[in-house]
Amino acid sequence: MVRQKGRKEIFARSFMFSYICINKNTDMLKFICLGSGSSGNSYFLFSENYGILIDAGIGIRTLKKHFHTYGLSLKQIKAVLITHDHADHIKAVGSLANEYGLPVYATELVHDGIKRNYCANPKLKAENIHFLEKGQTLKLDRFEITPFDVPHDSTDNVGYSLQYGEVNFCLITDAGHVTEQFGGYIARANYLVLEANHDEDMLMMGPYPAYLKGRISGDYGHLSNKAAAQLLAEHITDRLRHVWLCHISEENNHPELARKTVDTCLRSVGIVAGKDFELEVLKRRIPSEIYELEKK
Repeated sequence: MVRQKGRKEIFARSFMFSYICINKNTDMLKFICLGSGSSGNSYFLFSENYGILIDAGIGIRTLKKHFHTYGLSLKQIKAVLITHDHADHIKAVGSLANEYGLPVYATELVHDGIKRNYCANPKLKAENIHFLEKGQTLKLDRFEITPFDVPHDSTDNVGYSLQYGEVNFCLITDAGHVTEQFGGYIARANYLVLEANHDEDMLMMGPYPAYLKGRISGDYGHLSNKAAAQLLAEHITDRLRHVWLCHISEENNHPELARKTVDTCLRSVGIVAGKDFELEVLKRRIPSEIYELEKK
């Protein structure tokens, strides 16, 4: 009798140990890009219990389709962060937030821009509007979120540094030029989504009218492949595990050209993509795989 009881206790302890081992990573942070480019931008960071959508520039039907494909549900989204008020970043924010009762966090200027943008319909309900301030950290569940200034010709624009436990994720997109702040946030990052919008030669020799070329290449336009490469070369650390190049222009860039430009620049300073960190280019309309984000 005593012997049987001992076996039960051993089995119970063994079961509990197995359960802990199997489930110890259930709170791991994961990332998926749902679309990146002028056709629509949206990025999803999520753990077992809490999900944050960064930008909602993809139609809600398409979002539902992508989530379903990956065995996810829009109900996993608990909050939405918006970078800026251009249509390719906010198109579905009203539909999504109003249907699921989601708080939408953005600066006051960005929210003002969303209200004025005719592409953002329906408009956000008052109870879904929440304000952020640049440089001030917001805590949501286990996320510590710090928005920072990114120069762009929108009403306002921010990048995001998100700390989740020991993992830091940073997103910088729609940046007309590099600021001093960028380097500090990149130096903290384990994972980085960084704009590499255009190749300078392709843009200048391409079919765009002069005013549009000037806008894209100007101080409040978009970051080029070369600028993104130089930014990384100056501020990359051994903390960085993965870089995704985002918002690739369909007319003025090519995914392989963007990747090669960054790779070549980094090799010139002794850093090798694929060895020292992973380098990928996000597709415009096709979702990425789901990445598990672990500390290096």
